[in-house]
Amino acid sequence: MRSVTNGNLRRARRTALAGLGALTLLSTLSALPAHAGPPARGAQRPAPAPRPLTALERGTAAYLDSVRNDPALLRDFFRRLPKGGELHNHLSGAAPTEYLVELAAEDGLCIDTATWTAVAPPCGAGTRPAADARTDRAFHDRIVREWSMQDFPAGGNGHDHFFATFGKFGEVTWRHPGKLLARVGNDAVAQNQFYLETMTTPGSEGAKKLAAEVGWDDDLAALHRKLVAGGKLDEVVAEARREADSADAEFRAAAGCDTGRPQPVCGLTTRWISQVSRGGAKERVFTQMALGMRLAERDGRFVAVNLVQPEDWDSSLRDYRLQMRMLAYLRGVYPKAHVTLHAGELWPGLVKPEDLKFHIAEAVDVARAERIGHGVDLRHEDGWQRTAATMADREIAVEVPFTSNAQILGVRGADHPFATYRAYGVPVVLATDDPGVSRIDISHEYRYAAETYGLGYPELKDLARASLEYAFLPGESLWSGNPTRDGYRPVPACRGERAGGSEPGRACRRLLDASPKAAVQWRQEAAFHAFERTFGTGR
Repeated sequence: MRSVTNGNLRRARRTALAGLGALTLLSTLSALPAHAGPPARGAQRPAPAPRPLTALERGTAAYLDSVRNDPALLRDFFRRLPKGGELHNHLSGAAPTEYLVELAAEDGLCIDTATWTAVAPPCGAGTRPAADARTDRAFHDRIVREWSMQDFPAGGNGHDHFFATFGKFGEVTWRHPGKLLARVGNDAVAQNQFYLETMTTPGSEGAKKLAAEVGWDDDLAALHRKLVAGGKLDEVVAEARREADSADAEFRAAAGCDTGRPQPVCGLTTRWISQVSRGGAKERVFTQMALGMRLAERDGRFVAVNLVQPEDWDSSLRDYRLQMRMLAYLRGVYPKAHVTLHAGELWPGLVKPEDLKFHIAEAVDVARAERIGHGVDLRHEDGWQRTAATMADREIAVEVPFTSNAQILGVRGADHPFATYRAYGVPVVLATDDPGVSRIDISHEYRYAAETYGLGYPELKDLARASLEYAFLPGESLWSGNPTRDGYRPVPACRGERAGGSEPGRACRRLLDASPKAAVQWRQEAAFHAFERTFGTGR
């Protein structure tokens, strides 16, 4: 990989500025590739009027266009681009695989050489100490390939290999949520992100035992009453909060937050999303949902629930509609808890045609999810145009991890509904999903979007803004109305000021002091200004 020199950077800026007069800056927010096909008549949203760009934005846009054929400069541009928040991230799959191997060695774990699964010591027949990976490069590299998509052959079953990795390194990840969070958070900061929502499974053992004790009841209200009777569910909530306390302590120690040399992650705003294992028994799924939503209302570190595990498993398909009804009921009990759902992570050939027809619609209409993860099979659903229009009207964002969609489902380019969602005015947020498993970072996903769908700097900037606008952060937004539809315009309290400026007016300062969401958004705007001063001028 050749280095980026200051001379190269200056020459690229001069080239970019020289071409400003011919630069076309019309928005492509609603553009669909010709080969993707148009949406149905009457449902597509008209493109918003292109917003006027500042001189620095025009210069930055021109610079990006000038370096599209220079991989080193392009890589540097996307690394330094402020990229908002990470909203779709599984903690256990986010840390670099090499880091998991080192943790396994530190804990004295063993590797079963038949299945390449980490197991607890002592290391018996058929296993090797994970510490051997420190000196045996071939052993180390084999573990990395088994625990990630590294060197995965084209044409192989990416779906099964991807999901199998979690069981292989699970003995490592459950032991160290705090260390994982420190590593993943530092990586987010290095990628110029300002907020992280990451998924974990709180109170797993307690929820499992409580579900087995209570059993199933078709009457969801009665089932919930059984869970909370005698304070049983509250005991699991307390267990989950103790786990979070322990993870926080490990995190702060690993990141040096209470020392004189805190790591960058100590300043990153981070929240937990409670995972629900959709493939489990009905009573366990309901118990995990109730636990996660009760946590979100009682502990500010937790914000939402989400369903995980493959959506195409037999049990996941069988119980999908029931699980949407479970969430619909629990949303009435816990109205302050947020819901984001993996939905539509399916593709023809993976499931029967009838299973492609309703998952996103049910997540939107029945469970009333506030965000949708993946949403890849949109155009295969019955009445998908209405679903897309509903998502646009209710500002239900879709979380798009391009690389995992390609690795798991084989869906990329024009097959992906990315352009369709944008054409319908659905908020779109780029995400990594499991960057450790996928061997990518968020900069890779932004670059993919720019190269595959022809996005310019204004569109990339608004994608980054969307990742904070649709985050589950409390407080009023910095932006007014529906910014996906109307553009990112400051609320009246901050109108007339340069967003991100060092001296906001009195009314704007009151908003920033009162709203964690607006405060993080303001930080990102300050970062955009610095970024544009670097790439949008001739200096």
